[in-house]
Amino acid sequence: MYKLLGSLGQYLKWQEISTDSMVFRLHNHFTTVLLFTCSVIITATQYVGNPISCIVQGLPTHPINTYCWITSTFTMPDAFNRQVGVEVAHPGVANDFGDVDARKYYTYYQWVCFVLFFQAIMCYVPQWLWNMWEGGLITALVMGMNHGLDREDNIHKKKSMLMDYLMQYRRTHNMYVYRYFACEALCLINIFLQLYLMNRFFDGEFLSYGLRVLQFSDAPQEERMDPMVYVFPRVTKCIFHKYGASGTIQKHDSLCILPLNIVNEKTYIFIWFWFTILSILLLGLMVYRAAIIFAPAVRPRLLHLSARSLSIETCNSISKKIDLGDWWLLYILSSNMDSVIYRDFLQELTKKMSDVQSVTA
Repeated sequence: MYKLLGSLGQYLKWQEISTDSMVFRLHNHFTTVLLFTCSVIITATQYVGNPISCIVQGLPTHPINTYCWITSTFTMPDAFNRQVGVEVAHPGVANDFGDVDARKYYTYYQWVCFVLFFQAIMCYVPQWLWNMWEGGLITALVMGMNHGLDREDNIHKKKSMLMDYLMQYRRTHNMYVYRYFACEALCLINIFLQLYLMNRFFDGEFLSYGLRVLQFSDAPQEERMDPMVYVFPRVTKCIFHKYGASGTIQKHDSLCILPLNIVNEKTYIFIWFWFTILSILLLGLMVYRAAIIFAPAVRPRLLHLSARSLSIETCNSISKKIDLGDWWLLYILSSNMDSVIYRDFLQELTKKMSDVQSVTA
């Protein structure tokens, strides 16, 4: 297990140069690792036991287990509201009295590990796109100035190179910032799409799953119906038909215990809460990005917040002379460069832009 999960730790390592937001990393790195981990744990039978174990008389156990696993098992939904030990043996397990349409079949537990795996891949797609579009630009521009321990002449040379780049390619970085904002929007779309698909995957039971679990603890004892047991039943029924000695079709009704659903129910309750929190964070992030795009007055304040050593006057001055793409580049550099070096650099850049505007005027 350590070998399987140890390699995922590299996605959670702190990066010296960051080109994205914390919420973006929570979606792309933490959620991806979380889903991959859940997928691996569910497939590790030595930790959760055999996925299914059926009780049947007169037949070998292994073939019945295999048959019930690869086909499906079922419960009786109306039996979840009956008293266990008095009216029914287990929640959802009762006689159907020949009413086949009243059965609720469960087939999704066979696919949970695969679904989690593809969910993890979908969560990493925005990061893959951004890595491809970003192309290491910020790392190239920082040039090691995230550490202040360097010779003065080297720092001066690097600042001059960075300033020359920004002056030469001024007003050409709008596509850079819009691509990043598009990747953040893709994260929100991905979360909403996954919530919808998981709800379809669990026959419309997932979107209200977490709320029902919260309400479960507040319900009176005699009225309780555990929603986790309803979505992920621990005991189900399975019917196997075979030919008897004279060729007569015999029906074997068996109880099947699903230990894997104990892990599934805890996995998906955590995923429900995490996806809900992440959706709220991403919605807030979209509002924040919209303010940056459509309300230029907030940009100097954000630049001042990211680099406290800068005066608000300098932030106002530089923000008026550049467009959104250049401002975003300076904003990202503020969190990746040494604060003293960045303060001196931005003051020099502001002065140089003012001189250029004076000459052109």
